[in-house]
Amino acid sequence: MEELVRYVARSLVDNPDAVDVREVAGPESTIIELRVAPEDMGKVIGKQGRIAKAIRAVVKAATARNAKPVFVEIL
Repeated sequence: MEELVRYVARSLVDNPDAVDVREVAGPESTIIELRVAPEDMGKVIGKQGRIAKAIRAVVKAATARNAKPVFVEIL
């Protein structure tokens, strides 16, 4: 999942080298942390959070069969 989020984020931003994705596995869920350059934050979030919701929906669909839920946080 980490690679999927990295690919989508790098496609959206102007500075793809500043994209940092980390996967934090917890006992009941997995959190994918996405960090981008401050000037690219609006491009990843989108108007009214639509792009962020779309990224989360893609990850949720890709991990539907997993026992643990996967969440995406944009930091």
